[in-house]
Amino acid sequence: MHAVLPVAKPIRELHDLRPSDLGPGILASTEPVVLRGLVAAWPMVAAACASADAADAYLRRFYRDATVNAMLGPPEIDGRFFYNENLDGFNFAPVRVRLDKVLDELGRYRGVEHQPAIYVGSTTIDTCLPGFHDENRIDLGGRDALGSIWIGNRTRIAAHYDLPDNLACVVAGRRRFTLFPPQQVSNLYIGPLDLTPAGQAISLVDFLQPDLERFPRFALAMEHALAVDLAPGDALFIPSMWWHHIQALEDFNVLVNYWWRQSPDYMDTPMNALMHALMSVRDLPPEQRKAWQALFRHYVFEADEDTFAHIPPAARRALAPMDGDSVRSIRAQLLKRMNR
Repeated sequence: MHAVLPVAKPIRELHDLRPSDLGPGILASTEPVVLRGLVAAWPMVAAACASADAADAYLRRFYRDATVNAMLGPPEIDGRFFYNENLDGFNFAPVRVRLDKVLDELGRYRGVEHQPAIYVGSTTIDTCLPGFHDENRIDLGGRDALGSIWIGNRTRIAAHYDLPDNLACVVAGRRRFTLFPPQQVSNLYIGPLDLTPAGQAISLVDFLQPDLERFPRFALAMEHALAVDLAPGDALFIPSMWWHHIQALEDFNVLVNYWWRQSPDYMDTPMNALMHALMSVRDLPPEQRKAWQALFRHYVFEADEDTFAHIPPAARRALAPMDGDSVRSIRAQLLKRMNR
């Protein structure tokens, strides 16, 4: 069943900012923010505004015989990188290939109506295009950010979340972003956690043809959706854990993004805790699950100084504020227990 869905709301926009103007009001926001024209002065953007061929040539200036991970799909998938019909595999082939060969293929199909889907995702810029950042600079306030580049044609990346905060800068082509707050997870019909197209669990809903008979609660998710179309030079700040669907709208699209975490490096990814909870908590009898729910609220989700105030500081051990040494100690204990 295909029905008319609620229209996604616009995202708050800021204008006339430069790459040196970013501060904690933006980079530590818990809501998405559109930054129109943030990187419009980048030479990469100027090349892309001239033509796709000029953007291609600009990227090749920095290429140094690097290979990248690419995803290749037949024209029949209409750019949507997804599962196969049984959800036990995928509708595309992952390949390891030279970046210049990917650019060659994108150029060969430019203007062709039914193109194969070609996508290079999450490739570290300093590895594959050394020197790019020297000409295309941004000030992230000293954050230890990972700069990555994403290159492809008319592709669709299913809604997913990322743990780090994300500043996504469109530098060639146009992209449409549809965002959902983390609380909409139950309305997005998330697929397997341990078999994913690119490392993150994704929504099974086809955003261009949503089947509300199979996924009826997606209509509820759309009541909370935010959306924006970005042109070359525009950027979007996506806070940690916000679901985002990305559609590239032209034959040649390039995005540069920066990821960073607000937590210390020694902290594990919470996904490890989730997988461990699935293994050890989810299938307990209902009353035991409720008991563990109370414990998790007390020690994790609602923890404050009162949680351990009755214990002398020297005796708090795992209940004390975490640091690198305490995390390593706990990790060692967990590994010992799990390997029995």
